[in-house]
Amino acid sequence: MHKHNISVVIPVGPAETSLQPMIGQLACLQYSQKIIFVFCPASEHLMAQLPVSDQIESLTVAAGRARQLNAGAQRVVTGFIWFLHLDSRLSNTQWQMLNQSLTRQPDALHYFDLRFLSDGNGPMWLNSLGANLRSRFLGLPFGDQGFCVSVAQFERLAGYPVEAVYGEDHLFIWRAHQNSIRLARVGAVLTTSARKYSTTGWGRLTLKYQFYWVRQALPQLWLLLKIRWLNF
Repeated sequence: MHKHNISVVIPVGPAETSLQPMIGQLACLQYSQKIIFVFCPASEHLMAQLPVSDQIESLTVAAGRARQLNAGAQRVVTGFIWFLHLDSRLSNTQWQMLNQSLTRQPDALHYFDLRFLSDGNGPMWLNSLGANLRSRFLGLPFGDQGFCVSVAQFERLAGYPVEAVYGEDHLFIWRAHQNSIRLARVGAVLTTSARKYSTTGWGRLTLKYQFYWVRQALPQLWLLLKIRWLNF
């Protein structure tokens, strides 16, 4: 299904060692307007792995996920921006379902259900379940759930917060709530690698993430309540 004008932005962080398997999945993005890989100085050497294509763009900016995401988004002038992680696993299903979701709610911020691969050396199904429950009932999906938003709405949100030490995706979602931008669940699963859980340790990283997002959420919730009270 080729219906909406969608450009894809994929940041490549300093710890990455290969652009695979994303390179092998680019056929699933064949109808996108642009596929923009955003490198940092430490990952710039991987640019040589990109296939030659008029559809594919690359650029290098200072390291930092928020900074890299914003730089990629600035290359998109019209339509929608779909933010993907390098270790996202794609099929044609995600593209089709995303297009349907954009048709239903073009002004919303769209996200996918999450499924972790079993490469995290722990009960990753529990993390997947937790992420999907948090998204559905608290309205707080995270970046590995493949955010997609129109260029106009992205500019309204002023992009990802580059001043954030961590959780730029989390804060981006709070900005959406605070600006009355609705969230839309696409209804398809986006699978991603859980390798970071294997490296750090499942229990340790899971607890760390839970502590971080709750600590970051509380002041944002207070700000949201203040905004709603003032607009009441």
